[in-house]
Amino acid sequence: MPNKNNREIFSNNLKIFMEQKNKSRKEICDDLDIKYTTFVDWEKGNTYPRIDKIELLAKYFGIQKSDLIEEKNDTNKNSLELTARDERDIKKHLDKALENLENDEALMFDGEPVEMDEETKELLKASLENSIRLAKTLAKKKYTPKKYQKNDKSDD
Repeated sequence: MPNKNNREIFSNNLKIFMEQKNKSRKEICDDLDIKYTTFVDWEKGNTYPRIDKIELLAKYFGIQKSDLIEEKNDTNKNSLELTARDERDIKKHLDKALENLENDEALMFDGEPVEMDEETKELLKASLENSIRLAKTLAKKKYTPKKYQKNDKSDD
């Protein structure tokens, strides 16, 4: 049975990924069909989840299992992963770009304005978001000193 330290480590890591992915307890419980009280116990460090639930959460957040169960040292805190602040910046830039497209009718093809259906708008939004996210990640890589960059190791 895991000791209290392992529960605390898991609890801290869970909170970090919830913040980074901007997910609430209720959203996670609904999406993964987990009892709310069970999830609260994990988040508070009262209990430790079974490995199948750790795997489920890791897949949900798009991370390695070790990211949830291993304590991160100080150098990893300054890694190249996007933070909650980065996510807010991405959303702000995306909203601004979409607003400019809507207001300025900036999309043209052969000199003619392009009319877009909702599906095309969603595809364009996803493409813009991915581009902004990639630019943010590349900028972090370029401007983060090497001593603070996380070493890339495969965890599984």
